[in-house]
Amino acid sequence: MLIFSSSAWRSFLMLLFIFLTALSGCSAQITFEKQEITIITSSGRINIMAEIAATEEQRSRGLMFREEVNDGEGMLFIFERDQFVSFWMKDTLVPLSIAYIAHNGVILEIFDMEPKDLTPVPSSFPVRYALEVPQNWFSRAGIGPWDRIDTQGLP
Repeated sequence: MLIFSSSAWRSFLMLLFIFLTALSGCSAQITFEKQEITIITSSGRINIMAEIAATEEQRSRGLMFREEVNDGEGMLFIFERDQFVSFWMKDTLVPLSIAYIAHNGVILEIFDMEPKDLTPVPSSFPVRYALEVPQNWFSRAGIGPWDRIDTQGLP
């Protein structure tokens, strides 16, 4: 039989409380607002429903752990200033394509990325936005470099 003294019992309860508090912080749900984004191409306008990743916490989570991302859906990463960025696919379960986008909405480059690949995919230019979609969706939708997203109304 195990017997705790009252001070040992209080210490145990305090450690349990600290552990549970830390654990609940780790499993906190990260939420994303959704916004319809318009992409303007030479042949017309294409809309996509994008989750917005504007905070460091949201950008760090991205589309990790998702089992599917449907055509016409994606995630728009918004950065506070123009900067070189790099993405990888740690804990990302679906193949994606990423567009690196200038502050004025012009798509500068598009790359394909494979699930769980830890190889960095850096931008060649400073960008303000990155848009992740299902792999090859950009080409299926007729979207390429020099097309642009409408940045009006973005946070």
